[in-house]
Parts: sequence; C-alpha cells; structure tokens
Amino acid sequence: MKRLIDLSSEEARTHFLKGSSYFNGDMPSYISFEPILKDVAAVLNGGTFARLKESNPAELPDVNYNFIANKDGRFAWRPYELMHPAIYVSLVNVICDEDNWAVIKARIAEFEDGVIDCCSAPVMSVDHQGDVATQIKSWWQAVEQRSLTYSLEYSHLLHTDVTDCYGSLYTHSIAWAIHGFEEAKNKKSKNSLLGNKIDFHIRSSRHGQTNGISQGSVLMDFIAEIVLGYVDELINYELGSRTDIRILRYRDDYRIFANSDEKAESVLKVVSDKLRTVGMKLGVSKTFSSRNVVDGSIKPDKLAGLELQDLGTDNAKTIQKQLMRLHAFGQRYPNSGALRRLMGEFHASVSSQSSAPDDLEVQVAIATDIAHVSPATFPAVAGILSHLISLAPGEEKETLWTKVRDKLKRVPYNGYLEIWLQRVTQPKAVGIQFESDEPICQIVNGGEPQLWECGWVASEALRNAIDVKKLVVADVEGEKEVISPEEIELFKQNAWAY
Repeated sequence: MKRLIDLSSEEARTHFLKGSSYFNGDMPSYISFEPILKDVAAVLNGGTFARLKESNPAELPDVNYNFIANKDGRFAWRPYELMHPAIYVSLVNVICDEDNWAVIKARIAEFEDGVIDCCSAPVMSVDHQGDVATQIKSWWQAVEQRSLTYSLEYSHLLHTDVTDCYGSLYTHSIAWAIHGFEEAKNKKSKNSLLGNKIDFHIRSSRHGQTNGISQGSVLMDFIAEIVLGYVDELINYELGSRTDIRILRYRDDYRIFANSDEKAESVLKVVSDKLRTVGMKLGVSKTFSSRNVVDGSIKPDKLAGLELQDLGTDNAKTIQKQLMRLHAFGQRYPNSGALRRLMGEFHASVSSQSSAPDDLEVQVAIATDIAHVSPATFPAVAGILSHLISLAPGEEKETLWTKVRDKLKRVPYNGYLEIWLQRVTQPKAVGIQFESDEPICQIVNGGEPQLWECGWVASEALRNAIDVKKLVVADVEGEKEVISPEEIELFKQNAWAY
C-alpha cells in the first residue's frame, strides 16, 4: 500500500489521468473516459487550457457534465459531476508540476500532528489489488480497528459528518489550505499562486461559482482532503496537545473520543466552528453519541448486515426466501453499504440456480423492488436479474426485462441507473433496444449529444480530442447476457466505503 503523496509528480499525473480516477464510480466495461483523457493530454502537452480558449468558460453554463444517482427511489439524489476533460487535464498538469507537487506534499505533511488522526489519505495499490480496494482496506484498518482499540482509553464516542461536503466547500479556501491564510489573503489577486490556479480551474468549470467542487473523481477527493487537512490544522491549534480526547477523521466523517459527554460536545463545537471557515457545516441528523465505544464504532447497518450474513441459508433455504430477507433488510437500511455488500454477495451465490424455478417471476419482482427502493444497489441487482431472467424460456425473457425496465424507469432523475439498465437489456442475447434521455446511453447507441460545453474552446485539435464517441470502447450488443461477479467487482469494493 502506497500513499498518493509518496508518488513522484509524474507518477501522480499518470494516476490522475486514469479513467478510473476521472470517474471513480462504477460503469459498464464498454464505457471508458480514458481515450478522451489521453487525447486531451496529448493536445495540452503539459500546458493549461488557457492558451487554447476562445472565451472564458466560467461565463458559460454546463461546462461540466452532471448526471444523477437516485438514493431512495424518490426525492434523494446524489449528483455526479464530470469535469470538462480539458480543464481536468489542465488542472492535473498544474498540480503535478514538479515544483507544485513538492509544495503540496510539504503542506500535507504539516497537517499530520495533533489530536486528529486522518485516516483518509489517498492510497494506491502496490500489488495486485485495485486502488479502490486498497483505499477501503486502509479505511477498515485505520478507522474501525483503531476505533475499537480506543475503547481501552475512552468511554464516550461522538460520531458526526459534514452535510454536502463537496457542494459547500468554499473554493478560495484551497489557497488558504496550501499557503496558509495570511499569505493567501495577501496574494489573493496573484494568478501565479498555486492555490489560486487550482481555484481558477474549478471556478472556470462551474460557472464562476466559489461554492462547491465537482464530485466523482480522485482528483477532487484529493483537493477536498487538502482543505479538510487545513481544517484539521485549525482544530489542532485550538485544542492544543490535549491527551484526554482523540479525533479520527475519514474524509468528512469525524469520530470524537472522550471520557464524558461534556468533553466530546465541547470538541464537537470546535470542529463545527473550524469547518464553517471553509463553508462547511455538520449534519445534525447524522450526529449521534454512544457511551460504549465498541458498540458505537461499527455502523448499525453493518452490525445488522453481519448478523444477516451469519444466518447463511439455514433459515431461508429458497432463493425467494433469501430475496425476501434481503428485501426486509433494504426496507430498514435502504442504500446502505451493508445492503450493497449483501446484494453483491448474493449475486455471487445465486448463480448456483441452473434451471428456471416455478416462482421465477416472483424472484424477479422482489429483486427489482430492492433496486427500486435502493437504486444504489442496481449494479448487483442487475447481475442477479441477468442470471434469473437468462433461465426463462426465450419468449418470456423480453416480457420480464420489459417489466423490469418499465418499473425502474419510473425512478425519477436517475441517469446512473439507466446506464446500467442499458447494460442488461441491450446485449444481443436479450435484444431490447434501450431508449433513454440519459446522454451517455444515447452515446452508447451511436448518438452524439453534448456532455461538456465546448463553445469556449478555440483549438480544433482540442475539440476533436473531446469527441464523445470515444467513450464507447466496445459494442453493448456484444456484451454477455449474464453479468459475472467479476464485472461488478468495483461495486462490491466501493460498498465497503459506506
């Protein structure tokens, strides 16, 4: 396991320019952003977008591409934002300049001493593991395991996190984080200041806004971590070298350990005050305390998920009963990390069913409803459905898939789910042409809708590099009818991060 900031500037550049770093969510294998990033990097040749622009992108809307993942099947949405490739690669070039990278590494090192233990420094794999799996292993080892050991020293745990962390981050605070508040304030009009360059790139892609950064890339995770590290520094300065408290932070999640409610709450006030300086605030609904550190260290959905795993198939010998048990769990903990893990594991085990059961349509109905209530589970549910429906007689397959498609298309504003619906309905063995308003689905079908506003780009070579047709690296109709567990491995790994 290797920390991102231990890389050289060129190694970091290579890492940030991977397709899985540009968008760190789950996409079907025939969609890749890497060809566009590679071609844009060749055009920019280590430089910035400024020399190839015709006008100011900050004056235009929709420079970045936004698509939505629905979190509850109704009114809770998570926006993903794909930064304009030219601005993204340009920002990578700025950050990974050898001198700039050295400044960032030195500054991050200054955040590491004090009462806060940061457990979310981005890491990479140095063996066969993927970067996401490595990050998750780091989180498990650093957060949950250390939380449990703190039960030897502390009796109280207060758990809280930031509301809309990425959407509320004040972009000018990036310069404060890298250079210190006084230097950044004194040089706020200096375009040569690294923090100002980063701020400029982000605002250029977001209609000039100073509140919020895009969500969905390793690069923005890294920038958010720099700002949160600066907040750590402010908190450490305020609390001094106290030994009667401890704070663990993973991204925007804080765990405060103390030996009384009063001490924990006084620390919470300091954390809240310092977060406000960079535009963030804590989520009251997600703040809870426990007087048993062992019990409070593991999320309730995870504990319940462990209990469900331990039941095995003894109390639910049929696939329908197992699905009903998962459905009941999903009603209690919708979209939870535990539900995602359980659905991923069930996907791996359901393949043992080799012939169409009498209750096949019932099984399909239950699995579909799990995804309807918890859309974030859909990559795993898609795998389950693809296996179940593959067992049906040929004439019934289209009927079942049509019913699934029609039900899930009623989930409002969920382009992410539709990308996966297309994956399971459009392979040649299924044969349903999937029509969608989601532009990425349209691109897969041969269309050329605009993802990123390029009216500000002066260079024809750069516009050609951002040809959306390059996103499709294989034919969806050539995909296998049944999604293998390996195809959604990243989904299962991601589930551990929640």
